[in-house]
Amino acid sequence: MTTQQAAAGAEFGTTPAHSARSAGLRYGALFGPVVFGVTAAGVALPDVAAALHASPAATAWVLTAHALALGVGTAFFGRLADTRGLRTALLLGSLALALGAAICLLAPDLRVLVVGRFVQAAGSGGMAACAMALTASAAPETRPRVFAGFGATMAVFSASATLAGGVLTEWVTWRIALVLPVLSLLVVPLCLAGARPRKNSGRPMDLPGAGLLTVTAMSFLILIQSSALALTGSVNTVTAAVFLLSAAGLVRRVRTAETSFVPRALVTDGVFLRAAITGIGVYGGLFAAMYAVPQLLVGEHGWSVLAVGVWLLPGAVVGAVLSRLAGKLTAGDRGHRLLAAVALAFAAALAGALAGSGVLLLILGASLGFAAFSVTQVFTTALMSAHIEPARRGGAMGLLNLAFFVGGGVGSASAGALAKTMSLGSALGVIALFPLAAALSSFTLGRRSR
Repeated sequence: MTTQQAAAGAEFGTTPAHSARSAGLRYGALFGPVVFGVTAAGVALPDVAAALHASPAATAWVLTAHALALGVGTAFFGRLADTRGLRTALLLGSLALALGAAICLLAPDLRVLVVGRFVQAAGSGGMAACAMALTASAAPETRPRVFAGFGATMAVFSASATLAGGVLTEWVTWRIALVLPVLSLLVVPLCLAGARPRKNSGRPMDLPGAGLLTVTAMSFLILIQSSALALTGSVNTVTAAVFLLSAAGLVRRVRTAETSFVPRALVTDGVFLRAAITGIGVYGGLFAAMYAVPQLLVGEHGWSVLAVGVWLLPGAVVGAVLSRLAGKLTAGDRGHRLLAAVALAFAAALAGALAGSGVLLLILGASLGFAAFSVTQVFTTALMSAHIEPARRGGAMGLLNLAFFVGGGVGSASAGALAKTMSLGSALGVIALFPLAAALSSFTLGRRSR
């Protein structure tokens, strides 16, 4: 282990005093509830729409806003962990997570609910960023055991998410299903105990750069949803202008600022870009499936929300097993093959919806989405931990997951927009292009690409 790696491990608590496997379990438990913000919330969407008298297209923003804020929060808190230390990132992320959950529980209408989901997801992104920084900081000799523990814990959350969402929505209230990410707060003390304070590194946060990135992503998602939101021509024009100006400002900042929020070295890093494309495709397909599948099963087939959760559980369990397998395969550099195969199967299942939204096909599509999600998260974390230097690992992992979650937002927003001109099942079939791109990209992420 190098001096630099030892220093990183000392701060993040991966010292020999901690069992590698138990460390992976803790980090997985910190990240795991983030999954509930997507899958448990997706199962609850039909009840959200009915309770708040909102259209299915408008309700898609419950997932879209969550995806955007989760991505931005992951990037922001990942950079914060690099510059101000893990304790600061964990504590501030916990505060945002708790505040957002409170807003969701009290929201009187869809607009306030979306705001609450945004704040909650930003804090949840902090949990994800810190969990990935902790996991990626493992020493090379302990990495396989840490990733196995991380993957196993992620598997438990992935497998239980749909059932938890269905049970809580059916027997308690959909509001509880939407705030399940707060379970991460239970693990924060365990992670704080092993994280030593870091002195100010002197590296600036680049808040203007973070703001430009957020505005660019948000305006892009609004443009995709413009038809579903019935925006006027003038509003679309202003939104497009904001998107172009913020994107141009972001590009300029990346090219000219030495400490840009989006480092220039990452923008030109081939491995990082291919990993980003892979995650965008998988997350785009999953978010679209979690938006469309529950509505199709409830609306067209007359299922209850609880039935949706129960029937999606077996597929989630398969995804859980594959997630743990991915944690083991990364040690032998075969994780990309598993990811490519699962993503390709996911794409095929979604494409089958073009021929009709049969029950078994819908369940299979969503189930393969869970599997692809779990494998993607485990594999890309392992890939980046070996590829990025420790001092910049948190920020790089955060930006990578920003790309993933914005891709998820684009997926759900696209499905909502397409549903305005075609059936929801057909829209889901078109979304198959997302995981197809992921499958093709993941083939390139073997050892020789590093």
